[in-house]
Amino acid sequence: MCIRDSLEALEWRYATKRMNGKSLPEGTLERILEATRLAPSSYGLQPYTIKVISDRSLLDRIHEDAAPQPQVKECSHLLVFATKTDLDDSTVDHYIELAATERGVAIADLNGFADAIKGTINGLETAADKQAWAAKQAYIALGFTLAAAAIERVDASPMEGFDPAALDRVLRLNEDNLSSVVIAALGYRDTAEDRMANMPKVRRPLSQLIQRV
Repeated sequence: MCIRDSLEALEWRYATKRMNGKSLPEGTLERILEATRLAPSSYGLQPYTIKVISDRSLLDRIHEDAAPQPQVKECSHLLVFATKTDLDDSTVDHYIELAATERGVAIADLNGFADAIKGTINGLETAADKQAWAAKQAYIALGFTLAAAAIERVDASPMEGFDPAALDRVLRLNEDNLSSVVIAALGYRDTAEDRMANMPKVRRPLSQLIQRV
């Protein structure tokens, strides 16, 4: 795929307000999730987990208790981006073990790298600071999800308008030391019900958005 094709896909996408309930093919979903996995993250740490939910009864409960938008019930899959609430040295140690294995080096060879990551995390003074830092990483992954979905001609609706505490309770995220920060519904647009489906995309012109220096 060339950049022209990617731009056409991004022009096609919008934050779909109504979906038709059609399920994504498994291969399509896996490609979107793989793109999400490959998203950049500070140090490569990925201080978040993504819950992929397709169970209709659970989606109904999420809609009722935490996120009353129609896309939650009408989507094929709901992605919940949840950040780690226990970021500490052990998080880094586990990552360094993985890095050493993947790169075929000794853990000791990565001590300097590990110290740099720990310095960043430990330099964040409060749990809220750590949460904010982790959330920024999750949003980068969300961006890759939206772009990959567009290339696959799958609609994706990112949403912040939900009750995080209620969603955490429904999914029992605290048991895994996680906290939801943003969600995205994947599916296919219902053009008959979504008044936004055929409206032109509105973005600032390149000449106003970009300043070359």
